Amino acid sequence: MLVLVVGPSGAGKDTLLSALRDSLPPETRVRFARREITRPASASEDNIEITEAAFEAKQKAGGYALSWRAHGLCYGIDAGVLADVASGLTVIASISRAVLAEAAPLRPRVIEITASPAILADRLAGRGRETAEQIAERLSRQVPIPAGMDVVTILNDGTIEDAVTRLRAAICP
Repeated sequence: MLVLVVGPSGAGKDTLLSALRDSLPPETRVRFARREITRPASASEDNIEITEAAFEAKQKAGGYALSWRAHGLCYGIDAGVLADVASGLTVIASISRAVLAEAAPLRPRVIEITASPAILADRLAGRGRETAEQIAERLSRQVPIPAGMDVVTILNDGTIEDAVTRLRAAICP
């Protein structure tokens, strides 16, 4: 199964995915896809740094299962995840809501992680990566999920443990 995790910036997607990864037994047939992003990796996001030129070349060569541009950066999920799903693995990838329509033919389960606006604003400010104007722009962004997709929504306003329990139930029923 392909599981695509989406939600607004500051919802805690990376935190919950990391906690889920740490909680799964080693024999679990789950792979967490790492995004290739045109920015350095950080403590809060386990991405693979890639230059814009390398990203464009890989994208042109069909090397991504999904790719998109957002907030001045390029993001990609390596095409190898499709072979992993075909071999029976559950692959979990964090993507932009903007590419869900493109992902629909892959028949993924979509996990939408969100939080209340005040919590989102606090988390974004705490990251220190964006100006107040950029945070306001992110918070105002509304991207609907295409109709007909298999969607589970998780409100991440409580404890990490509670949200991870709900995440695990949605991915490993």
